[in-house]
Amino acid sequence: MKRFFALSRTTHGVLDLAAPAFCALLWLGGFPKLEIILLSIFTAFAAYTSIYALNDFVGRNVDKEKFVDNKNNTGYSVEASEQRYPLAQNLVSVKGGLLWIGAWFILALVGSYLLNPTIVYILIVAAVLEVIYCLLLKVTYLRTLVSGVVKSSGPIAAVFVVDPNPSPYLLALLFIWVFFWEIGGQNVPADWNDAVEDKRLNAKTIPIRFGVEKAGFIVLSGLVITVIASGLLPLASRANLGWPYILATLGIGYIYLLKPGFQLFKFKEGNYAVKLFDKASHYPLAQLILITFSLGVIYIIGL
Repeated sequence: MKRFFALSRTTHGVLDLAAPAFCALLWLGGFPKLEIILLSIFTAFAAYTSIYALNDFVGRNVDKEKFVDNKNNTGYSVEASEQRYPLAQNLVSVKGGLLWIGAWFILALVGSYLLNPTIVYILIVAAVLEVIYCLLLKVTYLRTLVSGVVKSSGPIAAVFVVDPNPSPYLLALLFIWVFFWEIGGQNVPADWNDAVEDKRLNAKTIPIRFGVEKAGFIVLSGLVITVIASGLLPLASRANLGWPYILATLGIGYIYLLKPGFQLFKFKEGNYAVKLFDKASHYPLAQLILITFSLGVIYIIGL
C-alpha cells in the first residue's frame, strides 16, 4: 500500500488537512459534534488522497521525463520517499492508479453529501481545476492561479460544514488567505526548485517566465498578504479571540512564512525554496494548534 499512498503524497496531504480543520474551528468559534468531526476528517482525507493522486496521474508522462535524469531527487521533507512518483517509476499501473483515485473520490463525494450537498459541487470543481492545472504546465505560467483556487477549495468546503449560509465577504477573506499562502509558500517555491527540469521540459512557470528576482518578489508579496489576512481572520469567527490570538497568529506567520520567504528573496537559491516550501507546509498545522488552544481556553474560562 505504500506505493499507493506515495501516489497520493499522503504525508503532505495529511498536513494539508490542518487547513480545513483550522477554518472550520475558527469560523464556528467552537468545536463541532464528535460525529461531525470524525466524518469531516474521513471526507477530507479521502478528498485530498484522490486529488493529489489525480495530479500525479494526469502528469505522469511529464513526471517520467523528469524522473529519467533526476532519480536521486526524493523531493521535499514533507513528501520525501523512494517511491515518489510511483506511476512514473512504474510502481503503480495506470489501471491501479485509476481505481485508487476513483475509490477515494467516491468516498469523498459520499462524505461531502452527508456533511452538506454544496460541498459535492466544490469537490467536483476542484477535481476539474486540478486536471486543468496539470494540463497547463507547458501552456502558461498563469496555471499558478488555478493552483491557488484548488487549494482554497478544502478550507472553503470546511466552512460549509459548520455554516450552511456563510457570509460571501468573509469567505472572500478566507479565500485570499489560502490563495496567497499556496502561491507564495507552496506553488512558486516548488516551481523554483524544479526550474532546471522544467526548462528542459519547456514548462511555463513563474520562475522561468520572470526570473528569480521577480519570482522572489512575487513569493514575498504573497506571503505578506497571507500574514496580513491571517490577522483579519478573527472577524470571521463567532468566538471573541482578542489581541493575544492576533499577535500569536502574526508570530506564526513570521516564523513559518515571512522569515524563510525573506531568505529566499535575499539569496535566491533553490535550497531556500525547499526550506520555504517545508516551513509553509506546516503553517496550517501551527494555526490549527493555535485555534484549538485558544478555543479551549475560552471554553474553560466560560465554565
